Amino acid sequence: MNLQKRIAVFLPALYGGGAERTMLNLTQGMAEQGHAVDLVLAQAEGPYMEDIPKSIRLIDLGQGRTVNKARTMARLPSLVRYLRDEQPDAMLSALSRANFVALWARRLAGTPKRVVINEQNTYTQEALNSPNLIYRLSPHMAKYLYRWADSVVGVSQGVVDDLVQVVGIPPELAKVIYNPGVTPELREKAQGSIDHPWFQPGEPPVLLGVGRLTKQKDFFTLIKAFARLRQSRPARLLILGEGPERQMLEALIQQLDLGQDVSLPGFVENPFAYMKRASAFVLSSLWEGLPTVLMEALYCGVPIVATDCPSGPREILKNGENGRLVPVGDHVALSDALVALLDGEVPPPSPESWQPFTLETIVGQYIDLLLGDQKSADRHNGSH
Repeated sequence: MNLQKRIAVFLPALYGGGAERTMLNLTQGMAEQGHAVDLVLAQAEGPYMEDIPKSIRLIDLGQGRTVNKARTMARLPSLVRYLRDEQPDAMLSALSRANFVALWARRLAGTPKRVVINEQNTYTQEALNSPNLIYRLSPHMAKYLYRWADSVVGVSQGVVDDLVQVVGIPPELAKVIYNPGVTPELREKAQGSIDHPWFQPGEPPVLLGVGRLTKQKDFFTLIKAFARLRQSRPARLLILGEGPERQMLEALIQQLDLGQDVSLPGFVENPFAYMKRASAFVLSSLWEGLPTVLMEALYCGVPIVATDCPSGPREILKNGENGRLVPVGDHVALSDALVALLDGEVPPPSPESWQPFTLETIVGQYIDLLLGDQKSADRHNGSH
């Protein structure tokens, strides 16, 4: 059933963002399930170009020509032509400017039967913080154009709530599908070895944070919480990542006299090997879209403490079943939770906890939306 259906995945380009990485993982997963997948790019450029799986056919709508500024919009005629010529069974697009073009193109081409669009971030927050006038107006465009989609996927309940309540998407169109956090690459890398003196037998427990050194990740609160914890027991804190707040964080570490016990080694190619061996994984963020790093920590089986920030940690940790949730920006609560974890009161996540986030599970959910029961698709199209 559904074998060798053709699925088009439409993106502006392959720049190094989470959305593009997710879409590449999905194209590979769909191809592995026996479907013919076309990766259709408005502009074939970006650092992920070399990561396109061999099983995927690349369609460059720009044909090597660059149209700056509104280049994704400028590809509308090319996308209409592609849809008429190739007649894919379904199309998935991500990132709002590509979503608008995909919906117009289907309207003009009269094909494919289904178009599913994906939103990676809290839409109105992204638009509000954009310097670009078109992006700031995009929620108003989305309110009308997104009704032409067969489904609008948000990567967390928080993203979907924003689409329904603020943008005004009809609730029956909106659906939560998580990003695939548990990939074949994670499974392989988690088995890797690490050469770090703190992980030798007999050393104090290591608490691990992973993320860019930015305001969003709030490592200040984590370091203050660790300082409080250190007054009552031996432990060490390792924060993997690089970013603009390094000097301020280093100054805080010196000020609290934690130089021997806190390390900021910078960006690490394989953080998963550290996750597998740490005593605790800590997420101290002020806000998130859907923190993939928590799914990775679940897979690695490390006990977790996370802030209950919008949006994602509460969903990923099942309301605190698979890790301890603490208030945002509260170093005392974070410290107390970490002490409880070291005392064995925060068990490691269950082996089932990461199953909803596997690439196989997520691909299956997208295939159902894109190629599922055709009768329901016809019924849905009749109701437009």
